[in-house]
Amino acid sequence: MNRKVNLKGKLNLYAKWPFILGLILLGMTIFGLVHGGNRVGIYMLAALIVYVIIASVLYIYMTKSVKDEMTDFAMRFSGLQQNLVQELDVPYMILNSRGRIIWMNNLMSDLVEEGSSMMIRTAFPELPVGVLKDLLSGKTDEYEGHICHSDTYYKVLVRSLEFDENIRDNKVIEIDTKADRYFSLYLYDETEVILTRKEIADQKAICGIILVDNYEEALGSIEDVRQSLLSALVDRKITKYFQNFDASVSKTEKDRFNFVVRSQYLPAMQSSKFSILDEVREINIGNQLPVTLCIGMGVNASSYAQSQEWARHALDLALGRGGDQAVIKDHDKLSYYGGKTKHVEKSTRVRARVKAHALRQVIEGRSQVVIMGHKIGDVDCIGAAIGVYRAARILNKQAYIVLNDITTSVQPILDYFIGNNEYDQDMFITSETAAGIVNNNTALIIVDVSNAARVEGPELLNLTKTVVVIDHHRQNGSAIENPVLAYIEPYASSACEMVTEILQYISDNVKLRPEEADALYAGILIDTDHFLNNTGVRTFEAAAYLRRCGADISRVRIKLRDNFKTYQAKAEAVKDAAIEEGYAYAICPSEGIKSPTVLGAEIANELLNVKDVDASFVFTEMKGTVYISARSISSLNVQLVMEKLGGGGHSTIAGAQLKGAALDEAIMKVKQVLSDMKAEGEIS
Repeated sequence: MNRKVNLKGKLNLYAKWPFILGLILLGMTIFGLVHGGNRVGIYMLAALIVYVIIASVLYIYMTKSVKDEMTDFAMRFSGLQQNLVQELDVPYMILNSRGRIIWMNNLMSDLVEEGSSMMIRTAFPELPVGVLKDLLSGKTDEYEGHICHSDTYYKVLVRSLEFDENIRDNKVIEIDTKADRYFSLYLYDETEVILTRKEIADQKAICGIILVDNYEEALGSIEDVRQSLLSALVDRKITKYFQNFDASVSKTEKDRFNFVVRSQYLPAMQSSKFSILDEVREINIGNQLPVTLCIGMGVNASSYAQSQEWARHALDLALGRGGDQAVIKDHDKLSYYGGKTKHVEKSTRVRARVKAHALRQVIEGRSQVVIMGHKIGDVDCIGAAIGVYRAARILNKQAYIVLNDITTSVQPILDYFIGNNEYDQDMFITSETAAGIVNNNTALIIVDVSNAARVEGPELLNLTKTVVVIDHHRQNGSAIENPVLAYIEPYASSACEMVTEILQYISDNVKLRPEEADALYAGILIDTDHFLNNTGVRTFEAAAYLRRCGADISRVRIKLRDNFKTYQAKAEAVKDAAIEEGYAYAICPSEGIKSPTVLGAEIANELLNVKDVDASFVFTEMKGTVYISARSISSLNVQLVMEKLGGGGHSTIAGAQLKGAALDEAIMKVKQVLSDMKAEGEIS
């Protein structure tokens, strides 16, 4: 249908200019007739008539032609614009506020599958639903993101559009006038860029270190003639495994290897959970001890030197966690693989002697010593602190023990020292008081904990550069940074056992008081559940040394007895415990109990005495937090279970805290973790 075309604006004024000029000439003609005489007036009138006739003819015939040509030009220009958009090299579409596609160019049409809905959610299901909802509802005006559609990577740009009435009334696109908001969507192909980046990332080298963590012990468990064969088998297994990943492996020491592997092979290693750990452990040519490895890797480092440094840190962490595992360090993120086997006790005390001499040098080089354990200190923590206190006093150094809260379990031990004239009145101080004492000339010795967040006074760690860590728990990613001396032995039964060994080498004239020997003996007794759990030859040797120093078994037993109310609560929790698939679950009451978390640990130990119970989990709710005490007597590594809940500990003794969780929720979380670990093969 043809439409009437009218000119507007300056163009309309220009088209009417002959009529304006005719009016001017008419005025001049009248002026000539009045003032110039008839002859002049007649000439001007004749000229005016001729002009009007010519102008009228031109206006009537030429204006229509000009309008047609201008209209044709506009139509052609509009079509050119439409073709440009239609053939644009970028996929482009327009959406309404309901998410319906109302127009798209050729490239976008090629991306939308035939027969698919014209709704953006079905055409591109890769777009985040939440973002689309915010856009279409008007919460935001634009979005920029990335998607993968049909094996092609795109950068997505969505922006809000505004249409005026002229654009609404057109024949190019169909626009629903009832909709208020419209959006343009562009897709920019970035496949080549992403694939190039991925290729660069895959080619990035990762440095790693392998250590046969029980090399001497494994060789010592086999006859001499087979030792070289065992060593060769281990070397062959390691070399063959990493050759499968195109890695470069070099043996730097008899029990140490360095390797470099490309990043593209890391996911395969992780998916197999570093099967080389199992392959080496399965080597058996008569050796009584299985060979175990520690692997440390530094990932996504900015340089090879940094990757190597991260690998060393990861290896130290793997050793501190008991060995037989791989640890990957990616900036501040740590990933653990393996660690299923129980720790094997080192028969030699050489390391204890070396650490004792190093500790002596640290103490002698400082004017005072501050000893600190973990929050809610237990008997092992306090006993170890008292042992280090005695070592400092032997070396004639002023010493303090940081203790904020006194639990019912440690009160009987503290009764030995508080008010005793043989000891300083400020032997035990709070972390607040210690903050005014600790300086750069202070040796801060941490016992029974290596996690910076769980020490009695975390703020003290920043007040001195001389920090010593003595712990028997397996390390995790929150370890205390850069200690001048770290003595961490996961195979040890307790921190008291480690301190007892140190005391035997730190000086030639060490003489413990009977109350100090009792405190150390009580720590070993509690952490081993009366020598029933995680004990070795060196545990009994340490206990024998303490007996020679005056520790009295009967006196310690009397000190550690429960009161009747606590004993009733323990019996009630055991009575109501549930056993599922060899795992015991119990709830420890907290109302009316002074130290419910300590009681929870005792209940967990008690449940291990029940037949067919391989591990126990006791839940204690206190001040909006659920405390979990985990114990095991079989091959289950409860530390791995607790780490998945943000906790940690030892392979047979571990714990975790769930803030803001209910008891039922905490129990379900533990069961879910156990189920997941069983499905992934981490639990047999």
